[in-house]
This record gives sequence, structure tokens and C-alpha cells, in this order.
Amino acid sequence: MTRIFSGIQPSGELHIGNYLGAIRNWITLQQQHTGSLFCVVDYHAITGNYDTDLLRQRRWDMARSLLASGIDPSKAALFMQSDVPEHTELSWIFTTNQPIGDLERQTQFKDKAGTMESIPAGLLMYPVLQAADILLYRADRVPVGEDQVQHLELSRDIARRWNARFGEGFFPEPQPLLTPTRRIMGLDGKAKMSKSLGNTIGLLESDDDIWQKLRPAATDPQRVRKSDPGNPDVCNIFQLHKAFSPEATVAEVDTNCRTAAWGCIDCKKVLHTHMVAELTPIRTRAQLLADEPSRVLDALADGARTARTIAQETMREVKQRMGLDPLKVS
Repeated sequence: MTRIFSGIQPSGELHIGNYLGAIRNWITLQQQHTGSLFCVVDYHAITGNYDTDLLRQRRWDMARSLLASGIDPSKAALFMQSDVPEHTELSWIFTTNQPIGDLERQTQFKDKAGTMESIPAGLLMYPVLQAADILLYRADRVPVGEDQVQHLELSRDIARRWNARFGEGFFPEPQPLLTPTRRIMGLDGKAKMSKSLGNTIGLLESDDDIWQKLRPAATDPQRVRKSDPGNPDVCNIFQLHKAFSPEATVAEVDTNCRTAAWGCIDCKKVLHTHMVAELTPIRTRAQLLADEPSRVLDALADGARTARTIAQETMREVKQRMGLDPLKVS
């Protein structure tokens, strides 16, 4: 049976980059694979300096946003990584057999370490914990974005190395499920969507706030006047249409842009309509969850119980194969 696992950092409320790049795909996968596991990876959020109160708030906001977006606790387990201690236990086991050179070659480590004077060990070991997150549930499919493929390759290496030493075939070598939505740049058209860069739209923002951000968003840089024909292929707004608008509207946008029948503002107004249509029900559910916080807590508790049951069985077998099982009097 295919087992799906994926995780997301507790960055607070979701924005449309998270939603399009990962969460909407999770919602589809939970329908196809009942028993999928989705995790708020809060241990991954403590590799550097952070504000403890802010982390608590972000963990809460992320859980509420995921449930509001459509993660269904009756179909998938949603839980906090820190509620399942076996994540860090398996991570240490993998660490003992992991060559440092493989970790130092990870692109994300090199990019971040190059900007730091003092590099926390957690940053180096981050992908080992990622591997433990996945392999703890013996997941064989992991929905990821393109920027996470290298870490998934390391997870396969770790599984292969452990299997060769302690039990061939125990851990599956997880394969990526790339999101069907192409990577969308931020509203500035220059960088990946990021809350810290201020180039995205929050999933729970009001209709007016969405428009205030959408109106000045970058479009085809060669289109200076409304009468200039545009090229939707290089326009970030057109990519958002592909994500939020019906196919017939996407075709209409393509034609009207290339023929200059619409200006960029016309195009953005139509996009705004379709974005609001999809995001309004999410915003409504988020408010209901804010009014009844026990529903969020209950969902996380149920998800953690489900995850722990699987995790404890995995660790029982891992310890037995490694000679770490409980001692017995002969």
C-alpha cells in the first residue's frame, strides 16, 4: 500500500505560495490515499535563534490554516512533529552512520552556511531529520517541490545504507510526487514567494487586501502601454490564472493579452474574482476554527496518536534489528 508523508514548517498562516506549491496537492492526495500523514515540522524551526512566543503562535496558525484549507482529519493524520518523539530518536540513529561530506554538499546547507559566522550543527543535520520524518512511517511517496528533491535523494541514500547493514528492504526508498503546479514567482516577479520578502498574498487576507497586493504586481515587462500586445508565457499573473481560474478563463486571458484586448488591470480584476471565489470558503472555515479552537487541538491530538502508533512499531523493529531491543534474562 502506498503511504504518503509530507511536512511543512510552522511559518504562521499559509500564503498562496504554500497553498499552490504544496497544500492543494495534499488535499487531492488525501482523497486518493486514505491514511496519509501530514506534519507541522516544528523541530525544523529551531535550528537558529527564534522567539518562543512567536513559534507557539506560528504552530497554531499553521495547524488552523491547514485544516481550513481542506486537510480532513477523517482521511489524513495531521500532527506536530514534536508530539512524536520517535522523529528525533530515529534521526540520531541515522546520524551515527551518516558521512558528514554528504551533508556539507547539500545545496541548501551551502547557501545558508555561506551567510553565517557561526553555523549551528542543526543546520547541517537538518536533512537527516527530514529523512527520519519520512522513513519513520516507511513512506514511499513524498509530495515535494523542486527545491526539496535533493533532500529526498539523501533520504533514499540513508535508507539504502541502513538497509544494507541491518535489514535489506526494511525502509522503502521514497520517491517524489512533484506538485502539478509549476513554481510561481512572487508578486514582484523576482524571487520565490515568501512572507519575509512581502511578495505574496496570505490565504486568509480580505478581498480588499488581496486586491491591494495584486494591483501593482509585476506582469510582462515588455508591455508598457495597454495597446501593446503581451506575452502570457512570461507573465507571472498568467501563471496565477492557471492556478486559480477555470480553463475557459485561462484561454480567454491568453487571447486577450496577446491581442491587447485587455490591459493588465483588466486581467488582474478577473484573477481577483477567481482567487476570492476559492479563498473565501477557506477564510470562513478558519474563522470557525478560531471560534472553536478545541477542534484544532482535537485534530492534532488524534493525528499524533495515529502517527505514534506507526512510529512506535517502526522503532520496535529498528531497535530489534540493531541489537537495541529490551534485554532479557536467559
